[in-house]
Amino acid sequence: MKRRQFLSGAAVAGATAAVASTFAKPAIAQEVREWRMVTTWPKNFPGLGTGANLLAEYINKASNGRMNVTVFGAGEIVPAFEAIDAVGNGTVEMGHGAPYYWKGKVDATQYIAAMPFGLNAQEQNAWFQWGGGQELADKVYSELNCKFFPSGNTGTQMGGWFNKEMNTIDDYKGLKMRIPGLGGEVVKAAGGNVVNLPGGEIPPALQSGAIDATEWVGPYNDLAFGLYKSAKFYYYPGWHEPATVLDNFINLDAWNALPDDLKAIVEQANRAVNQMVLSEFTARNNQALQTLRDKHNVDVRPFSDDILTNLGALSGTVLRDLVASNPLSQEVFESLIAFRTQSIGWSKFSESAFAQARILPFKY
Repeated sequence: MKRRQFLSGAAVAGATAAVASTFAKPAIAQEVREWRMVTTWPKNFPGLGTGANLLAEYINKASNGRMNVTVFGAGEIVPAFEAIDAVGNGTVEMGHGAPYYWKGKVDATQYIAAMPFGLNAQEQNAWFQWGGGQELADKVYSELNCKFFPSGNTGTQMGGWFNKEMNTIDDYKGLKMRIPGLGGEVVKAAGGNVVNLPGGEIPPALQSGAIDATEWVGPYNDLAFGLYKSAKFYYYPGWHEPATVLDNFINLDAWNALPDDLKAIVEQANRAVNQMVLSEFTARNNQALQTLRDKHNVDVRPFSDDILTNLGALSGTVLRDLVASNPLSQEVFESLIAFRTQSIGWSKFSESAFAQARILPFKY
């Protein structure tokens, strides 16, 4: 009979530890950040609300569950125009809207959104990435205790829906028009009565006659709102918003508390959404314009040279006057103007020249 050998308790413990050390240690459960995103858009509204949804989806997937962003439409937690306050004070972590909605709080935000006769979408994105725009926007939004990201762009918008013909600049006098941002300031200078309404309130206001005219976005979104039912004339181009930026704003304390890898995920998600939203508007506007004209018999008209020339002159005066007493706005404005000057110089030989060439008779 073989003699059995027994190990002491200390020996057993040592052997167990040795075996255990050959296996991977179990992963330590990581903190899951549950974030809420409030928006200025009606829930799931095409292009705008769905752009916010896409941002949340990208962040949630790329973070592998470490961040869970839930989207709320306008009015579900706070009214549309209170979204920036809710984020800045930490009630929620994140928001999605348009920078000119916050001009009553920090004037310089409206220059980040869109500038009359300013940059197109391609130029606007170039300004953010290569012209110092991101740094300036972060400086502006820090006044609201928020971090800023461009998170979508509508591209060039339409000039708006009107219940009367617009032939000269005098036709703006006494006109009750929904038009936000710097474009609204120019319409005021032309004698209009400007009303600022969130998107969801526009259709009933136009239908009831509370306003005589409105701009919203372009064919895709305007068709979704049914604006053609309440106004006869649809004018172009959108001189007031040649490329309207959508903003993702994040509570600055919540942003600073993120580890670097999650910051990178949020940043890259916004870059992807910024491009995806612009691409969607380009594609959908093509089809929607055809629907408005062919199915709903919308009267689509160009603004007259008189109107555009006078609006252009007013824009220069109004914008210079507005920034004169606001150093932060002036800093953003001067940066945009410098970039615009360079862009026009190059566009003359590239985009503008090609656009003119493309309308010449040519068939595939």
